[in-house]
Amino acid sequence: MHDWRKLHQYLYNACLSHRITEYQHFGKNVSYFDQQNCLRGFKEVWPEYKQLGSQALQATVKRVDSAYSRFFKGLAKFPRFKSFQRYRGWTYPATSGWKAHTMGDHGALELSNLGQIRMRGKARTWGQPTTCTIIWKNNKWYCSITIKCEVERETGTGACGIDFGILRAITFDDSTGIENPKFLAKSKDKIAKASRQLRRKRSPNRKKRIRASKPWKKARQKVSKLQNKVTNQRQDWQHKVSAQIVSGNSLVATEKLNLKGMTRKAKKGSKRKKQKTGLNRNLLDVGIGNLTQLIKYKVEESGGVFVEVPIKIAPSQTCPNCGKKRKKELSERVHNCDCGCIMDRDAAAATVMLNYARGLGTSLLNRGSQSSEQAHTPKRCGGLAKDWEVKRQKPRT
Repeated sequence: MHDWRKLHQYLYNACLSHRITEYQHFGKNVSYFDQQNCLRGFKEVWPEYKQLGSQALQATVKRVDSAYSRFFKGLAKFPRFKSFQRYRGWTYPATSGWKAHTMGDHGALELSNLGQIRMRGKARTWGQPTTCTIIWKNNKWYCSITIKCEVERETGTGACGIDFGILRAITFDDSTGIENPKFLAKSKDKIAKASRQLRRKRSPNRKKRIRASKPWKKARQKVSKLQNKVTNQRQDWQHKVSAQIVSGNSLVATEKLNLKGMTRKAKKGSKRKKQKTGLNRNLLDVGIGNLTQLIKYKVEESGGVFVEVPIKIAPSQTCPNCGKKRKKELSERVHNCDCGCIMDRDAAAATVMLNYARGLGTSLLNRGSQSSEQAHTPKRCGGLAKDWEVKRQKPRT
């Protein structure tokens, strides 16, 4: 499997080099179908690629095309060549070349020209497998299978407003909340100690042609294992929390935060650089962006309504009782208005969001509708399914 991963890496770099060379020397733009039509002759020259499967090779070519599409749309930097360590795996975009012998609970994965491999895992809902992606990560092989099924998720008839924070990760409109588990903060000392040990070992240097020592590779794996554990803990916590929220609420309202601006580095020469770094670390430790997306798709799966309140409403500066706005400092954690409304600041902001959602006419009667706020539509670069609808073009003569 590592040999196959290396072959896919070579093909990726060859396609990228082909595009760069054609444009720099001949001024020609190479399309996805141009490179796809070259695969037949490519496999005749390099017969070891025949065992990988045609559609798997086409998916690798499509990765290069997707990287270029993201670059021209301003979503990523210019594609670069991949080393063997940075190239994780390959994809089967259709049902040919692989077969899953399972009903969603463990089983085996059969790959053409390789055989069956036992796999461990359980799917929440099983259906008809459509695509398969093989990934090498942290010295383990992972298989990501996409299935076509009817998603069912139970939910209640409640409604809630959610405000995200640092000390308390989530605060609801009824003043209850969920504490921040602080997975990164708890493992920070272990990661720092392992990183110091890594810096003392001989690291690789391509310019000086210095190879990494075996102790350096061992120390790097230790750091990677600790960081991966924190990531898994955070993702597991986020899935459990989002499922808990959706299980009792069909209407969820939260603020549309500019996380990229909130976690931006401090300006050069700033006197509060350390404070800003610590604040960014705590925000990223909660994973507000990913947690919001999990809640959103789970609410929509259950037929509920998810509302993102625009930032111009300023929920944290608005009174949930009278609607009066008053600027508050971050140190002011209690909302105290002249109308007599006294409550926790985060709970007051969550109540304002819920009132805003209900003021839009959003109720549990129109369950299944899309989010009320669609101010920003993410750019799409297309996928393999779009290109698979077009038949393979014949080579030009």
